[in-house]
Amino acid sequence: MARLLESAQEEFSRAGYDGATTAAIARRAEITEAQLFRYFESKAALFRAAVFEPLNERFAAFNARQLSSGEPAEDMRAGAEQYIGELQQFIRDNAPLLQALLVAEATSAGDIQSLSDIDALGGYFDIGAAVMKRRIDGRARVAPELMVRVSFAAVLANVLFRDWLFPAGMASDARFNAAVVDFILDGINANPTAGNPQE
Repeated sequence: MARLLESAQEEFSRAGYDGATTAAIARRAEITEAQLFRYFESKAALFRAAVFEPLNERFAAFNARQLSSGEPAEDMRAGAEQYIGELQQFIRDNAPLLQALLVAEATSAGDIQSLSDIDALGGYFDIGAAVMKRRIDGRARVAPELMVRVSFAAVLANVLFRDWLFPAGMASDARFNAAVVDFILDGINANPTAGNPQE
């Protein structure tokens, strides 16, 4: 079963939901298509089991780890840097599943669940917005519900599309990770300008 699910993840990531066929998935898993359909009644059911459910479970586990990580850091920036670093690692660790879901969502006729349907991702956004609200004490220039999604999208895009966006050798992993953190925390003000000097 594990080989079948892994093969489905690879094929959905490569071809998208519409382009992936159960025959190709079965070949990749070294089983017959009839055997595949003994386990899963449809391609949609296989997609849900191979891509959607594992991502939902992993987001839920990530949320649980964040909630149980103990006391918040005294230095709010240090805590945010650690959190963003952990989110980057989570996205790297789950890149194949995220890519499969994004490709499938972009290429399907709408008969699959999307990234926005992952319950645990909604929970992640709710938790993040609640934490932001507590930290800003009602002084938000940008609504926390919006900011948590924009921040997540920035981390997601930078990690998933790193090879496309950044030439090889442009920055070490540590410098890349730090640049993402600085951008999330400081936006375009991460670098000083004449009107906005930094210490």
